[in-house]
Amino acid sequence: MANTVFIKPRHRVQVKPEALVTLGQVAQIAAMDGRLIRRLKAIPLYRIQPSDKNIVIIDMMHIVRAVLDVDESLDVQMVGPSQTIVEVVYEKRRFSTASFILVWLLLFVGSAMAIMNFHEDVSMQQVHRHLYEMMTGQSVDKPLLLQIPYSLGLGIGMVLFFNHWFRKRINEEPSPLEVEMFNYQQAIDQYVILHENKESMRHLDDA
Repeated sequence: MANTVFIKPRHRVQVKPEALVTLGQVAQIAAMDGRLIRRLKAIPLYRIQPSDKNIVIIDMMHIVRAVLDVDESLDVQMVGPSQTIVEVVYEKRRFSTASFILVWLLLFVGSAMAIMNFHEDVSMQQVHRHLYEMMTGQSVDKPLLLQIPYSLGLGIGMVLFFNHWFRKRINEEPSPLEVEMFNYQQAIDQYVILHENKESMRHLDDA
């Protein structure tokens, strides 16, 4: 038991270009000997190359081989994910104020057009007129008594639906958009693990 080492690879880590990826970065390590843990954390696994672009896969077998190269007497127990996705983070270009305003205007106009076209398709103004006439007995072209609260409610409903007010989260529950982004990221990760990890596939002409 004294020579048993438990290693749990992390799902995804971020490193800088040309960085030296160590075991301590890509995995959690548990063992009885604290000095052994520090030594294992310093084990180099991979040096990021320019040809790697932005994704590198560290396989579980790569980790086991690296640990056994340091000490063959260790009993390595792997738990958790079988691979770690190493994301190479390059320096981002600054987003200019003009670009921000342009994108904001495109999103604002596009959203407004989508909402207006939807309301036109379902004849929302005519519905408001009928509702106003049923409630008051009067027929008007612009039932502002209904349209103004409806417009305010539409905006409040969007804020509650997406669970954000600017950068502030209303509660801890994820919004539907965040859930969809999470599912999309999971699918991307599975694709990357399968296609970027050369050890996961073997062809007929491979030696």
